[in-house]
This record gives sequence, structure tokens and C-alpha cells, in this order.
Amino acid sequence: QVQLVESGGGLVQPGGSLRLSCAASGFTFSTYAMRWYRQTPGKERELVAAISSVGGVTNYADSVKGRFTISKDNAKNTVYLQMNRLKPEDTAVYYCNAKGPINEWQYWGQGTQVTVSS
Repeated sequence: QVQLVESGGGLVQPGGSLRLSCAASGFTFSTYAMRWYRQTPGKERELVAAISSVGGVTNYADSVKGRFTISKDNAKNTVYLQMNRLKPEDTAVYYCNAKGPINEWQYWGQGTQVTVSS
């Protein structure tokens, strides 16, 4: 029923750009806050960016502020993460997360690998 499918990950050079997509289905997308997390081996999951269900208010981790942009298209049930001026430390598995009107309503995608290396 509920699905979050990430795509767009891959290998990029430092300073390059990449756009991740998360296609959602099985729930009312427009009523959910959407978030991107990332995780590397041996480290805790980190919140990268978030966008609210109402008003499109965005928040970013300090480490990506000014370089990453989160956006969504309600008509396509899709959330995006535009990543610019990528650094090797951005290398991680990136996960899409949906948070509904009730806190218990949360869903996760399977993740997409982003590798920043020369």
C-alpha cells in the first residue's frame, strides 16, 4: 500500500550536482511533511532537509545549508532534493521519509546511494 521510492543517486565528482527524487503512493501526499535523511556506516542517521505539508516551510542541517534544496510537487506526489557543490563528506545512503498528521504515521523509503569522489 504505502510506498516511497527514491531514485537519482550515483557517483559524482566533488563540486558536482545531483538531484534525488522520492515518488510516493498509498497515502495523501499533500497532508504529509516530507524529509530527507542520510546515513553512513558507523554513524547515526542524520536529518538533512524537511519541508512542511502546509506552507512549504523548509529546514536544513547546518552542514548542507546553502548547498541543498528540498522541494515537492503535490501533483506528482514527489519530493526532490537538489544537491549542489557536493563534498566527499556528503557520501551516504539517502532516505526519503514521510510524516503524517499523526506522529505515528511515518514511512520510509529503501534508500539511494550517493557517492562523492574524484
